[in-house]
Formats: sequence, structure tokens, C-alpha cells
Amino acid sequence: MLKKDKIFVLFAFVFIALAQSLYAQAQNQTKGRFYGKVIDAITGKGMEFATVRLNKEVFDTLTKVKKEELVTGVISQVNGEFTIENIPLFGQYVVIVSAIGYQSKSIKANFPKPQQGKPFITEKDLGNIVIGQDTVILQELVVEGKEPQYIMAIDKKIFTVGDNLLSEGATAQEALKTIPSVDVDMDGNVTLRNSSPQIFVDGKLSTLTLEQIPADAIQSIEVITNPSAKYDASGGMGGIINIVLKKDRRIGFNGSIRAGIDMRGKVNAGGNLNIREGKFNFFVGANLRQSKSIGYNETLRKNYFSLPNTNIFQDNNSVIDRTFLSGNAGVDYFINNRSTLTLTQSFFGGDVNFIDELNSLTDTLFSGSTHSSSTIRNSNAERHFRSYTSSVLFKQLFPKEGQELTADVNYSLNNVNNGGDFKTQLYNAEKLAVGNPSIQQQVGESNNTFIAAQSDFINPVSDKMKIESGVRFSFRDFFSKNENYTWNEGLQQFDLQRSFTNNYKFTDQIYAAYSTFTHQLGKFGYQAGLRLESSDYLGTLIETGQKFKVSFPISIFPTAFVDYKLNDKDNLQLNYSRRVNRPGFFNLLPFIDYTDSLNLSRGNPSLKPEFTNSLELSYLNTYGKGNSFLFSVYFKNTTHLITRYQVAEFNEVLNRVVIMNTYANANNAYATGIDVTNKFKFYKWWDATLNFNLFQSIISAENIELNLTNKMLSYFTKINTNFKFPSNFSLQLSGSYNSPRALQQSSSGMDRGGWGGNTASSAQGYTKEFYEVEVAVKKDFLKNKNASITFSVSDIFKTRATNSISESTYFYQESYRIRDQQFFRLNFSYRFGKFDSSIFRRKNTRTESGGMEM
Repeated sequence: MLKKDKIFVLFAFVFIALAQSLYAQAQNQTKGRFYGKVIDAITGKGMEFATVRLNKEVFDTLTKVKKEELVTGVISQVNGEFTIENIPLFGQYVVIVSAIGYQSKSIKANFPKPQQGKPFITEKDLGNIVIGQDTVILQELVVEGKEPQYIMAIDKKIFTVGDNLLSEGATAQEALKTIPSVDVDMDGNVTLRNSSPQIFVDGKLSTLTLEQIPADAIQSIEVITNPSAKYDASGGMGGIINIVLKKDRRIGFNGSIRAGIDMRGKVNAGGNLNIREGKFNFFVGANLRQSKSIGYNETLRKNYFSLPNTNIFQDNNSVIDRTFLSGNAGVDYFINNRSTLTLTQSFFGGDVNFIDELNSLTDTLFSGSTHSSSTIRNSNAERHFRSYTSSVLFKQLFPKEGQELTADVNYSLNNVNNGGDFKTQLYNAEKLAVGNPSIQQQVGESNNTFIAAQSDFINPVSDKMKIESGVRFSFRDFFSKNENYTWNEGLQQFDLQRSFTNNYKFTDQIYAAYSTFTHQLGKFGYQAGLRLESSDYLGTLIETGQKFKVSFPISIFPTAFVDYKLNDKDNLQLNYSRRVNRPGFFNLLPFIDYTDSLNLSRGNPSLKPEFTNSLELSYLNTYGKGNSFLFSVYFKNTTHLITRYQVAEFNEVLNRVVIMNTYANANNAYATGIDVTNKFKFYKWWDATLNFNLFQSIISAENIELNLTNKMLSYFTKINTNFKFPSNFSLQLSGSYNSPRALQQSSSGMDRGGWGGNTASSAQGYTKEFYEVEVAVKKDFLKNKNASITFSVSDIFKTRATNSISESTYFYQESYRIRDQQFFRLNFSYRFGKFDSSIFRRKNTRTESGGMEM
């Protein structure tokens, strides 16, 4: 009996051990999945790109308390659905759903315990998880209501361009005109708080100019007044404006077509198509834009630099005819849920024709008499350019929330060919022609190769700390050749004028590395950053072999941000940064441009980069529903400011004294100001954004000329308001006023196309005040408002004009310019799409999704 009992006990022990082993194997080997859908509480629709984390509750043997450990995570699909695979069946889990600008939501989840005689349940439907929008997250405010929506943070403002009526059928220039703190002149020069910013496209420098970017291709515009160490240090006093182009990765296919015409019969047309199925997302887009710009300007110049003195009056009528064609195509390859590879190829081409008539009247002031003469110059010039850009982007996400690695390589090739014919006739005081006309011809070409590579890594140390670091390399190889010819009547041919010819090339290399550390301590947070850059510029005069080199082996750019959250509605932030503004191609080009006889210009190859220290204090308040108030005080100090400078000098080619426009490094410059942006949500159908800037600029250039300073207190204000009316009508009204101001502070010479140059500040002049009003009306129709027609008018009252005054001991000059006043546009757009996860294969299983019109 005892033996039987022992056998029974042994058998029971083996059975229990075997059961425990099988149970443990089931725990280790049997896995299931959670699935559900993330819903936006406001729209009731599924949310794409929401983060879904899966944590497991475990018992900490040291602290004797339960804690959560991250198991895995996924991103919700375009319709808000998500699936978490390979989850061990045994355990207690917590699913956390979050998205930028939304409150996080946590729910507990587990698989039901297996019942005797029944299989394991390996799937769990978590249902619809509804998350609501947060009013303030990380000092950012998402302003609800009618588009354009914007996210307003203390250090950055993000504006959605999708429903900016005034820019439909236009370019990035028109899109930027409605952005607070930003001003765009009639030539497309952009200023941010009266300084020229660095223009980025999708976070990178671009060879495209603003007029080459269709507004319909823009998703949003980011205004960064004081960038952190993460961003390129170039840009000087102006900060960064980042243009984010539209991207679409919705499952199925979708796209849009658009077309428009302006008051001069010029058309614009474009379209884009996106197709996504499985691991691939294909996209293609094309844009055609024509424009005809008509301008008029006049200049009065009084010269005092030689006897007898002269008064010169010029008036100029110009017509610029443009045709731009652009296209892009690419593919996203989703290697897995966390890895994406993107290949993109883009093309841009354009043809521009310039027709110009310049009339000049010169009065030579003798003692007791005046001798008058005049000239008429007719010119017909053209410019053709082609640009090709290839890019590769890789993005890797990690299970740890917020951890990611990105790497991209971009290659651009640009080619420009230009030519022009110029005919000048001299007339006497009786308006009779004197001699034969002077006939000139100009031929030129340029090539620009640009390569950039960048990699960034974000590593959240904890939910309160984050380290971000990266490296960047860029290389530019530029060549330019311009030849000038004059007509030889005797030989009946054009002769090359070598003294008017330039042949120039340069290379520009920049190496950079950065790191930032962010830490949040309750209501207090800070970020410290450091960026190191090494730059090397080498220019060469091909004819003579003369070289010009500007090299900075190592430049240090520290940044610091400190913010304090007073409460749920009020935030304070103090930030500091150091930035550089390197001279551009035309700033350095040591050749004289004789195109305008009154404004001869020449670069200065000895220019040094300018360095700017910026300090900014900001206060952000949110009040009511959809209202916000942002107040900023800023101070900027620039050393070696690149400034335009006009000086009298003898010209050997013309054999007389002339006024030469050139560039020089001034001692320093200061800019102090306040920037106020207020967003009002009066009703559901009416909102407005008011922006006001008051600033004082001081340029000290006593190192260039004795007692040469320019000091002026200026301001500008801008209002943009949107109305939503019955029957799907909407209206946008925008107005701006600019007070007299010193000519632009700072210029990169690099932002317009990356190598084109820009208007520099001037220690010798200012512009007068002007104002402008624009309006646009839009009608949406068809199902889901998929189609719309927009009519817009810019400069309604014909008040947009540039009046400038420059003076020194050598001269006094007034200039007046207008272009395209009271301009009308009519545009049509249509959006289409279909949700279908099986576009390229027949649907033959119950699990495949049917088509659903968007």
C-alpha cells in the first residue's frame, strides 16, 4: 500500500511538473494580437499617424511595486486602424494612444483566460479609441476653426496653406505675403522682422526660387525666428522660413487637378496623383505656370562728385514674360512598420523673356546755363534654365517612443543660359539723333552642382529628457561665364569686349555637426545646443587665375532655450542663438555689371561672413475658444555686417567718374523690436489674425566712411481675416502697412535659389511707407466640396509701390517703382480619391476592403 502511495505521489509530481512546463511553453510560444481604431473626437473620423504603444505590467522585486515596461509600438493607418502582432497571451497590458496636439489615452487590455476544452483566444478587439485635442502641449497651441489652421509655439509658427485663397494659382511669394512677421516685396525678396531669412524647402536648402514653387504644392510654412542648433547656422539675422511641400500616403489612390487664368490671359495648370498599396506608395505631380509682369520705375539722381554737377532722370518700362514647368515623381517603400525608404526625382524648367525700354535725360549744370542730352535704350533678353534634383531618404523608427533615425542624400544639377540684345541711341537737346546707335549683345551661361547629405538621431532618455544629434555635409560647384559684344559697323560683325566679360567659378563646402539636450522639470524646461561648422569658399577668375578664399576651419554656434509654463494658458520662453551669414555669389563676384548706367554694381571678393547673436523673450497666452496672443521682444547684434555701399570712383572703361554700387563689411548692426501676433475667433464663421512689428535698426559703418551710420525706428502691421458664408462661399481679406524703414538689414546672398544673391542692407538709404489690400472669394461645390472656384485681386487700390532714397556726399537719389498693380486671377481645383487597399490585384477574399469614395 505504501508503495502504491509513493507511485501515486511520484506520478502526481510528474504530472504537475509537466503541466507547468506545458503552461510555460504556452506562455512563451502562444501569441496573439490586439487591434482597434483611433478616432478624432472632433471630426469623428479615423486618425492617421497616431502612436499606439503597448506596455506590460510587471512586478519590480526591488521596489515591491508594479511598473510598466514597453513591449512594442505601432503607427495607425490612414483610416485610424492599427494592429499589434506577436503579443504573449499571458500578461496584463496597457495600451497608450497619443498624437501631437492630442491628449493621450490609456486603456488596460489582456487576453481572456483559456477555458477547459476550448482553444486559446488569440485576438482582442480594443474597439474605437477616441482621443480629444489638447489646447496646449509643449507650449504649442493648435488653433481650431476654418483653415488656414496654424500651430503657434513660442519659438515657431506653422501655417497651413491649404485654404489660403489669396495664393491659389500663384507662387510661394503670394503664400508668404499673408504670413505674420513676413514681408515680400515686388521682386520676391523676403524679410522676416526686416531681415532676410534663410529659405528651406522640406527642411533643406533648395536651388529653387520662390517664384518657381507653386503655392498649390505647399502644405505648410514654418516660421522660425530663432532656430536651435539642429538647423543650419546660415541665415544671419533673419532666422529660417521652411516651406513644407504636400505629401500624401493614404491607402488607395487620390489626387487633384487645378487650372487658372489671370487678367493677361496667362494660364496655370497642375495636378498630382498618389497611389498606395501594401508596401509601396507611388506619387507624381506636375505644374505649368505662365505669367506676364509689367513694371514701371523712375529715378532722379543728382551728382556732386565732379564739376560741372549733373542731374539725371530715368524712366523705365519693362515686361517680363515667364513660362515655368515642373514635375516630380517618387516612391515610398515601407520595408516594415518602422522602416521607410523614399526615392524622389524632380525637374524644373523655365523660359523668361525681358523686354525693356530705358529713357535717360541728363542735365549738365554749367554756370548760368544747362546742357541737356538724352538716350533711349531698348533691350530684349532671355533666360533659359533647367534643374534636376534626385534625393534618397531613409527613416527608421524604434519601439522606444520618440526614438528615430533619419538619413538623406540630395543631388542637384542646374544649368542656365542667357542672352540679350541692347540698342542705345543718343539724342541732343532738340531730340535729334546723334550718330549711329550703339548695339550690344550679351551671352552667358552658368552651371551649378549641389550635393548635400544629412543624418539625424533622436534618442529620448526618458519621458522628460531627450538627446538629439546629427551631422551634415554640403558641397557646391559653380561656374559662370558672361561675354559682352559690340557691333562693328565696318566689319559687319560683333566684337568681343574683354573688359566687359567675366569668367568665374567657385566651390563652397560646409561640414556640420550638432547636438541638443532637452529636459522638462515640471513647469520648467530647457534645451541646450551646440553646432560646429567648418566652411571653405574658393573663387577663381578663370582668365587670370586669381583666387579668392574665405575659410573658417571651425565656427561654434551655441543655442539655449528656457521655458516656464505659468499655467495651462500662459507660457514664457527665453532663447539665445548665434548664427552666420556667408556672402553669396553676386556679393563676391568682382566684375562690374553695366546693365544700368546709373547703378553700376560690383561684388567684393574680400567680404567676410557676418555673425549674429540673437536674444528673444516671448510670452504666449491662450484665451477663450480659438484665441491666442503671442508677444515677443528681441535683440540682435551683428558684427561685420554685409552692407551695400555706393562710392564715387574713376572707371577706366568709361573714362569718367561713376557711382559704383558694391558691398563692404560694416563694423556692426543692431536690431531691437517687438513682435505681436493675435488670433481672434469671433464666431464660427469669422476669424482674424493681427500682426504688429515695431523695430529700430542701427547700422554703424564708420570703418567704411567717416560718421556713416543709419538709424531709424520703423514698424509694419498686417491683418488677415477669413469669413465663411452660406452656400459654401468663403472670403479672405488681407491688408498690410509698412512705415518708412532703413533698407533691408542683412542678406544671405544665398537664399534665392541657393546661389543667386539678395538685396543687402544699406547704410546710405531708406524706403518710404506704403500699404496694400488683397481679397479673394471662393465657392466650393460638388459632393464633399471636392471642387472649388476662386477669384482673387491683389493690390486692389494700386497702392503697392517702392519709394527709396539714398544719399551721400557724392550724390542724392530718389527711386519709384511699381509692378502688377490691381491684378486679377481666376482658379479652379478638383480633388478626387478612393480608398482601396487592393488596387493592383483582384479582390477575392472576404478580408479585402471594398472601395469607398473619399
